[in-house]
Amino acid sequence: MFRGPLTGEAAACPAIGSQRGSPGDETWARCAASGSRRPGRRPSHCGSPLLLWHTATASGRGWIDGGSPTEGFLAHVAVGPMESTFHVWAGAAWAYWLFMLGLLGVGLALTAGVALRLAALAGTLMMALMWVAEWPPAQHLSDGSASMSTNPFADYHLVYAVMLIALAAVSAGDMFGLGRLWARLPVVRDHGWLR
Repeated sequence: MFRGPLTGEAAACPAIGSQRGSPGDETWARCAASGSRRPGRRPSHCGSPLLLWHTATASGRGWIDGGSPTEGFLAHVAVGPMESTFHVWAGAAWAYWLFMLGLLGVGLALTAGVALRLAALAGTLMMALMWVAEWPPAQHLSDGSASMSTNPFADYHLVYAVMLIALAAVSAGDMFGLGRLWARLPVVRDHGWLR
């Protein structure tokens, strides 16, 4: 739940896992006004879809309760060349398992400082798909309304992707993590892409 900036009352954010959210309802408007630049874009205060930290996901609708972490976002993609593809993927079990396992893998690799090349590749692919889902170059959504995009190219997905690549390129895990120990493992020594 979050406090709507317009009314100060608690409201659910339909951009994550809600079955109700549509661009016409009042809750959607509050969510959009609170930082969501377009339908399907999760406001920054919505937090983790798994642990429900500071999220607007209603109790009992999280992934651990059987909810879909991809459905709310992908079902509301309203622009871009892959709009229909993302709508098909929305709520598919394979999509949310890949998404959640990808987040877990990238997060663990970055935290431990191991397998940074693989994490950079997987993370960059995830960021690229999220960038395409939001499609910042669009000035208008599919329904003709303004997209509210303020930058036609760079957004946080591209910044994160560049940072992932930079961390892998400089072997940041060697200095700040378990990268050196990881590099000594025979399988990693024999397969450089696992560094």
